[in-house]
Amino acid sequence: MSRFAVNKASGGGRQRVSRRRHGHRHRGRRILGVGIVGVIVVALVLLLADTVAAMRTEHDFSRALLASPRVTYEPEVTISGFPFLTHARTGDFGGAVITARGVAVDCQSAAGCRAELGATMGRWSAPNGFDIESSDLLHTASVDAYTRLDSVNLGRMLGILDLTVNTPAPEDKAGGGGPGDGLLQRTSGVLLTGTVPLPPILAGTRRPPSASAYPGPKVKVSVTVDLSVVDGRLRISATDFYRGPEEHVDADVADDLRGYVLSRFTATLPPMPLPWQTTPTEAHSEGSDVLLTGKRGAADLVPSDF
Repeated sequence: MSRFAVNKASGGGRQRVSRRRHGHRHRGRRILGVGIVGVIVVALVLLLADTVAAMRTEHDFSRALLASPRVTYEPEVTISGFPFLTHARTGDFGGAVITARGVAVDCQSAAGCRAELGATMGRWSAPNGFDIESSDLLHTASVDAYTRLDSVNLGRMLGILDLTVNTPAPEDKAGGGGPGDGLLQRTSGVLLTGTVPLPPILAGTRRPPSASAYPGPKVKVSVTVDLSVVDGRLRISATDFYRGPEEHVDADVADDLRGYVLSRFTATLPPMPLPWQTTPTEAHSEGSDVLLTGKRGAADLVPSDF
């Protein structure tokens, strides 16, 4: 056999071995790819099942809270703890955030007043993590509760129907109120703007409305107020007329009427409920809202008592 034939045969063998090795590598890559895809699919299915279970329990918790006589609309509930299924099996969760809007509160306005009630629960447990009932006894490490009044409802309570609330940025903070600062909060120097009637009040008007509905003399002003809690009630105390730098209304008020006008922005509001009878201890503004807040330590809670 010639050298050429031997080399030819040897070259063909190497090609066959190379093709076999290439085939093995290709099959190996394909098996690995299928395995990775399978793992991803299983992970997505587990994540979907976990999410669906969380949504179902959050809905059950929301319906349980709706059993409270003061709750009108189904609250929003977010339960923390991942993976949810693991926490639900033991009935032990990392926390929960509850927001109930449109809750009726006492006021003298014929239109009625409504507030937002909310609570943040610390670590808590339930008898059945998959099905929370209105009568269940929930054990929690802590509760941060609040009642929020927007400008409209606060105005109804004060009898100032065009009231607006603003939380000015601190005077020594350049660019205060930007996205990096979050929602500004204050307990003093809160800016209120609204129209109040001037004396003498027209006969037959028990509590005159502000703005265009009142036919007598009136004035629109901006004032600063302090917020506090007195005997569990929200106290609003006007301190002075506001002159800037935030957007405001400038108005000339006669010296003998300044005290009267400020008094229209001063009041101790009727008692307002906090979730689970939490005692209010602090008050502050937050953007264009005013909040009454309170905290509790470890407690046993029943959803229908919210």
